[in-house]
Amino acid sequence: MAGRCFEDWQMGDRLTHAPSRTVTETDNLLFSTMTHNTQPLHLDAEAARASEFGRILVNSTFTFSLCVGLSVSDTTVGTLVANLGFDKVVTPHPTFIGDTLTCHSEVIALRGSASRPQAGIVTFRHWMTNQNGAEVLSCQRSALIKRREA
Repeated sequence: MAGRCFEDWQMGDRLTHAPSRTVTETDNLLFSTMTHNTQPLHLDAEAARASEFGRILVNSTFTFSLCVGLSVSDTTVGTLVANLGFDKVVTPHPTFIGDTLTCHSEVIALRGSASRPQAGIVTFRHWMTNQNGAEVLSCQRSALIKRREA
């Protein structure tokens, strides 16, 4: 499904995005090294094994990026003018290699744009759950979205 125009959204709209995604060791390794994140908990199996988690933790900024990416096809693909900001990013539960993550979204605010009458601002709460239903990430995203009449 393509992204929706501003008029297509209503307060409280909720979506569960498909597909879900299983996180691989390669995902975590490439993302961590590509972003120069040298945290041993993400890269060093022995250091991670000695931690309270007992295994490698997936880089939380990968989890955040995956959450936004999984939401795009149903929310803003083809209708986005710009992402205006991301707020309240929290990771209440760790993500591990092999976890299968599902993204969910809810519209928590809607308003027209004063400076761009051809667009409106939709604020989403996105959250990710793992295969056990544990919430591993949540955030708010404010997006400037085209109006249908534009």
